[in-house]
Amino acid sequence: MIVAKQYRCIHSSSCLCTKGHLNEDAIFLVFQHLNWNPRLIGTLSCFCKWFDDVAKRVLWKQFCRTRAPKMMLDLQSSGSHSVDGNWKALGKLLIYCSGSHQVGLFNIQISGHFVHMTRFSRTSGKSFLLPYCKTNVLYVSNPCEHLDQGEEGDVRFFRGVFKTFFVSRRMLIDRDVKLHPTELCPYCKAKLWSMLQAKMIPRSAGIRFGAYDDLIEYYVCLNGHMLGICKLLPLSDSEESFDVE
Repeated sequence: MIVAKQYRCIHSSSCLCTKGHLNEDAIFLVFQHLNWNPRLIGTLSCFCKWFDDVAKRVLWKQFCRTRAPKMMLDLQSSGSHSVDGNWKALGKLLIYCSGSHQVGLFNIQISGHFVHMTRFSRTSGKSFLLPYCKTNVLYVSNPCEHLDQGEEGDVRFFRGVFKTFFVSRRMLIDRDVKLHPTELCPYCKAKLWSMLQAKMIPRSAGIRFGAYDDLIEYYVCLNGHMLGICKLLPLSDSEESFDVE
């Protein structure tokens, strides 16, 4: 069922919204029993602004903590505020592959979709950081594969989130990298930097996902969310293979 989002209560005079909403503790217990079902959280947030606020502050937070407890604990440790106020965006990042549209960031038409299970790795994140930025902490998902995409071949999308972003952000600013003029982060609607334009994609990123150096690209938004794509060429179609020491 698709529910149109309402930013104010427009129900009848008998609706609870006109007399005070349900107790937050009751809503918490109901969704705890539902194991923080993300589809139901999304549906609830569409009814009115008050429910949307509860979903953002409470329900998405509990969803994230339940789905990836160790990762959430680390993201909030050491005084980090990388996820404060962004629980809904982080929840979406955990379970949604954004895909791409033909005139978007990656110039390929692949619809976004929900994923049943995704693993995020801090170790994998190190492969996407330049040596100068190794003090940053980045979690990167395992790739979401979209095979046999015509002329594009086999395509993998990946996404991630920074715990600490200061050094990489400073380098982007120092290099005067421009924000993308039209596209926004599909998770939080913030503006995006191209790491390819910034020349901040290390060779280890392509090696991590089995892509050639010039066939991997990713963007980072102002809030530290990352989304990217890599294109894999079948070995039989390439002119020669390369051994990486």
